[in-house]
Amino acid sequence: MRQFITIASNAFMELIRQPVFLLLMTASAVFTIFLATPYYFAFGDEPKLVKNSTMAVMLLAGMLGAVLSASASLAREIRTGTALAVLSKPVGRTQFLLAKYSGLVVAMAVLTYVNLIGVLLASRMAFDAYGRTDIFALGVFMLCLVLAYLLGGFSNFFLRRPFVSDAVLSVVLMVTVGFAVISFYDKDLNPQAFAAGVDWRLVPAALLVLFALCIFAGLALACSTRLDIIPTLAICTAFFLVGSMSDYLFGRPAAHGSWWGSILYTVTPNWQLFWLADALDSGKTTYHWGYVGKVLLYALGYVGAVLAVAVMLFQERELS
Repeated sequence: MRQFITIASNAFMELIRQPVFLLLMTASAVFTIFLATPYYFAFGDEPKLVKNSTMAVMLLAGMLGAVLSASASLAREIRTGTALAVLSKPVGRTQFLLAKYSGLVVAMAVLTYVNLIGVLLASRMAFDAYGRTDIFALGVFMLCLVLAYLLGGFSNFFLRRPFVSDAVLSVVLMVTVGFAVISFYDKDLNPQAFAAGVDWRLVPAALLVLFALCIFAGLALACSTRLDIIPTLAICTAFFLVGSMSDYLFGRPAAHGSWWGSILYTVTPNWQLFWLADALDSGKTTYHWGYVGKVLLYALGYVGAVLAVAVMLFQERELS
């Protein structure tokens, strides 16, 4: 167990030390806030448009991060011989692969958390044609990101610590502090009830996105056992596109008794199960947490199947 935790923690720290991870986290959070700042003139549907757009940014940023992180965590180590050096110790291939996946999932959870903070702030900042931009929230959020980078630079210069990983952890801390500060004031800097105007229904929606990213990370890791980053990205993109149309391509034939439709509908991840933008648009005020639990069971089953395939591929992989 100690070896598993060590490999998983090292995998996590290695991923957040990647400059592309910091850039992806910062860019997605900034773009999420930006989506809530311009005038859309969408005839009263601006808040709905902002929520849908920010959730899409969270999903796409997480999927891109999963592919890049899986390739950096496994494919590059196989290519450079690091994986062979680790497996020369008393560490099994299954344990090594599952530990890598655990570190990858934690990194995706950190990325999703930062994007969730941006999505919650965007839901508070969204306005219709008669509103105006929340300059206070925008300024505080950007200031927190700048301070996070300054903290990373301070620790790198004075403490000789890695800049990227410290900057990532500083971003997580500072956006949390920024959200807390913004939540106590309205657009005019008047005190208000905590987080007034924030759509908390986005939290379970973000959990479903995280479940989807866990499946996507497993797919990317399975591809990384044999392929490099570009083929992995191509295959995962194909899985995303086909899974997004799973109900239409395979669901209808399966409903009419087609055996091949039933098989393909079962083995293809249905990403629509993790996307609840329509529920947000319907004006419902609560979520059925039972549905979140059912989707969690679906995600766990699919992740288990994907990791079983990944272990089988990795067991037969020549590392020398």
